[in-house]
Amino acid sequence: MRYLKILEYALASLLRRPGKTCAILVVYTLMIVVLASVLFLTQALKTEATTMLAGGPQLVVQKTMAGRHELIPVSAVEKLVEIPGVKAVKPRVWGYYYDALTGTNYTLQGFDTLANELSLLNGRLPREEGECAIGAGVARSRLIHLQDELILIDYDNIGRIFTVTGVFVSAADLLTQDLVVMPEGPLRQFFGMPDSLATDLAVEVYNPNEVDTIANKIKRSLPDSRPITQSELLRTYHAVFDWRGGMMLALFSSALMAFCILAWDKATGLSAGERREIGILKAVGWDTGDVLLLKLWEGLALSLLAFLSGCLIAFILVFWWGTPVLGGILRGWSVLFPALRPTPFIDFYQLGTLAFLTIIPYVASTVIPAWRAAVTDPDEVMRAS
Repeated sequence: MRYLKILEYALASLLRRPGKTCAILVVYTLMIVVLASVLFLTQALKTEATTMLAGGPQLVVQKTMAGRHELIPVSAVEKLVEIPGVKAVKPRVWGYYYDALTGTNYTLQGFDTLANELSLLNGRLPREEGECAIGAGVARSRLIHLQDELILIDYDNIGRIFTVTGVFVSAADLLTQDLVVMPEGPLRQFFGMPDSLATDLAVEVYNPNEVDTIANKIKRSLPDSRPITQSELLRTYHAVFDWRGGMMLALFSSALMAFCILAWDKATGLSAGERREIGILKAVGWDTGDVLLLKLWEGLALSLLAFLSGCLIAFILVFWWGTPVLGGILRGWSVLFPALRPTPFIDFYQLGTLAFLTIIPYVASTVIPAWRAAVTDPDEVMRAS
């Protein structure tokens, strides 16, 4: 009952200073919103990347020349299948296309090399020459629908007409937003790519634990190749999102500076009214522990309210509204941004770290000056105030 009465008095004390309490609460909450939004969005994008790569090839082999990626001979498949542990090797045909009409870049991929994780939203996959399936972003940018015509300019500067047989998405919308899928043969003709070459080779292994070992064997067998494992791609995505998240925190450092100024102002001393209040409480019989507990409750109540409100607003911004401002910066530059609706995922370790770095300093800046006033003689405190 004693602690509950002190908590009741602490809440009443905050309500007696509505202007100051609301100002601190608004600044505190905005700071939590910014920090939590960056953390939530970074973790959500890393989860989306993991989902996107889960159905991809375990190992991709590219040919390099002068440090640049170039087409790889299909004949390299014969060398790779002879390596112990390799289950299958599949040439893949894909490439990029710049659409001058909309100023966007599309990813064109051969249907024979398409993974099974892609599922049509409407229609069907292409079956013959002159047909294609497109992503939702391509359909939106070209204002076309099912059974409409998509005109693309091939390598010989000749316009080709494709009938849209399907508009599809996958479990990770980041994968198919700018995608155009057609049979491998017509795609080779579109790019002018001979049958003896492929964009890269997708390698499937029997034992996933031996992917790195097989990658080293492939490098020895094909010295001019660059094996890329699925784990390397995933680490790259995570590193990029972590780096961009750090840049966002740096850009919003003004919010951190505002909070530091607020905490410093609290730590430099109490106002005259707060000193007088502590002196009166000491005069009527409160001991130093009760005063410190009172200020602890005040700091915790305000901090927890700001923290929970900020995290809730950040959760809504990231997982409901798709963070229209932060999303584009963290995902990178593109014209065809997918509608970001990430699967809700919360890292409680990050939340705990954020709470520790924001709640503890504020509570400490509330209790320390109160302790200085509480250990002073009440008569001296009231005269000084």
